[in-house]
Amino acid sequence: MTAPEVLALYAQGLSTDGLQGWIQDNVVPLILLGIAIILLWIGGRGDNAGVARRSVGLIVGLIALGIAVSGNGPEIGSFLASLITG
Repeated sequence: MTAPEVLALYAQGLSTDGLQGWIQDNVVPLILLGIAIILLWIGGRGDNAGVARRSVGLIVGLIALGIAVSGNGPEIGSFLASLITG
């Protein structure tokens, strides 16, 4: 085998599953922990309206993240459209 053939053979087995798994297992929980700490700090200052406003934005963002990570976007979109159209 020549070098390009060997590289082509190895490239067939490459995927991003390891990186995606690492991000889901490590980075996403750390970001959520950081956001929770910030919200608790803001709440400790007495700005409860600010915490509520940011929490709603956080929930919307988490829903979008969950849809993106799960890969069920088309099914969820069809379900939401069926709620409107009947």
